[in-house]
Amino acid sequence: MADAQPHIQNLKVLRDAVANELGEIVTSSQIIRGELVFNVARDSIVKVLTFLRDDVNCQFKMLMELCGVDYPEREDRFDVVYCLLSLTLNQRVKVKIQTNTSSSVPSVVNVYSAANWWEREAWDLFGIYFSDHPDLRRILSDYGFEGHPLRKDFPLTGYVELRYDDEQKRVVYEPVKLSQEFRNFDFLSPWEGVHQILPGDEKVVKSSEEKGGDG
Repeated sequence: MADAQPHIQNLKVLRDAVANELGEIVTSSQIIRGELVFNVARDSIVKVLTFLRDDVNCQFKMLMELCGVDYPEREDRFDVVYCLLSLTLNQRVKVKIQTNTSSSVPSVVNVYSAANWWEREAWDLFGIYFSDHPDLRRILSDYGFEGHPLRKDFPLTGYVELRYDDEQKRVVYEPVKLSQEFRNFDFLSPWEGVHQILPGDEKVVKSSEEKGGDG
C-alpha cells in the first residue's frame, strides 16, 4: 500500500492540472484501480487528446488502444475509450466519450496515426461513425456485410459468412453456422445456471428421485 500512495498522489496532481487547463470540456474524472479516467465532451476529443499529447506535464505520446463499448439501454449507447501511455511520466490514462448511432465522432487520426485501423474496427463492429477519417471502411468483415456484429442486439442467426473454399478455389458465402445449439443463459445467477432442463438432465432428476425413494 505504501508504494501505491505516491502513484495515486501523482494521478491526483495530473487530474487537477488537466481539469484546470481544459475546464468544462472534462465532464468528470475518476481514479479506478490505480488508473486515471477522464470523461470528456464528444466534440472536444481532438482538443483533449492533442493537449494530453503535447503538454509538457502530460506527454502522452502513445495511443495504446481505441475501442467501443455498447450499452444499448442508454440514449447515447456507445462509449469510445482511448487508452494513452506516457513513457516520460510512466503513467497511463483513459479518455472516454459517449455517442449514439446518429452522431459522428471526430477522427483523431491526425493526432495519433495509430487510430486509423482502430477507428475502422469500431465502425465495422459497432457502427460508430468517425467524421474526417481518411478511409473509413470495414476492416474485419466483408464489404457486403450488413450490420455491426459487436452490438449487444446483433442477432446470432439470419446472416451469412464467407470463407475461402480450397476445392472451388474461390471465396464462398454460406449461412452462419453456430458451433453449438443456441441456449438461453441466466447471466444474473451464474452460480445456478439456466433454469430450463437441457437434454439429458431429466436422467439426473430421475436418479435423484429414485435414491430418495429407496431411503
